[in-house]
Amino acid sequence: MSATMVPLGATEPGEDVSRKKDRDAPPPVPERLPASVVDAHTHLDACGDGTVADVTALLDRAGRAGIERVVTVADDLAAARWAAEAATWDERVFAAVAIHPTRTADFGEIEKAEIERLAAAERVVAVGETGLDYYWDYSPPEAQQAAFRWHIDLAKRIGKPLMIHDREAHEDLLRILEEEGAPDTVVFHCFSGDAEMARRCVDAGYVLSFAGTVTFRNARGLHDAAKLVPPEQYLVETDAPFLTPHPFRGRPNEPYCAAYTVQGLAELRGEPVGVVADSVRSNAERVFGLPSSQTVTSA
Repeated sequence: MSATMVPLGATEPGEDVSRKKDRDAPPPVPERLPASVVDAHTHLDACGDGTVADVTALLDRAGRAGIERVVTVADDLAAARWAAEAATWDERVFAAVAIHPTRTADFGEIEKAEIERLAAAERVVAVGETGLDYYWDYSPPEAQQAAFRWHIDLAKRIGKPLMIHDREAHEDLLRILEEEGAPDTVVFHCFSGDAEMARRCVDAGYVLSFAGTVTFRNARGLHDAAKLVPPEQYLVETDAPFLTPHPFRGRPNEPYCAAYTVQGLAELRGEPVGVVADSVRSNAERVFGLPSSQTVTSA
């Protein structure tokens, strides 16, 4: 380490210790949304210790902000087993299972059989996250594409939504979906495209899920995308513990922070927060086949 480098999380020279503590602390739990919302994509196992008590505490905090239910998502086999099990611990938790594209270099029959078994569970509501990631080089594109095609087929066979991870792979993703024939419901998790990509997805009937990135001030292309999506084709997610919304970017993320993203999305779209929250809830119920819940208000 050079003399000018500071370890991640360390105090900068001359930095006030109290300011560093504020920067590293979780965001405050915001005022409750005027309508209940579903966090469409989170990783509860990575947000804490992964125990029953820990999951309950995470959901209790989320509930105070109006985030009444979550879909916890797997990225490898161990996480898939955990997610499917955690969805039985608390009625507010549902799961999605798949092998993340960056982990598909060794995607064989054992992994396929186990994912297929877990995906059939009643409280597993989607096949995901699967897709393509050309940013990292952990898995060759050929292996990723083969695994993606297999997950598409699985989603169609079991009749559950396909939850897509897309990083720097727009064209190949859209091409493969067209070649294979997309499932009835396709969700672009943490949508990262611009307005043109959003229009192509909307025209294909896909659902766009917006994470905290949509609140980042420099995400102009994403802002344009969020403005044009029809009210029946978007979701909100945290992708916790990552992608904490503005103004808390870089601090620990949890499902309750979806409330900040709902607020930011409402501001971008020029709509009341209650209207956006209502859309997020009803869309998640339809997309994932969740039981209908009572809206608090629609201010």
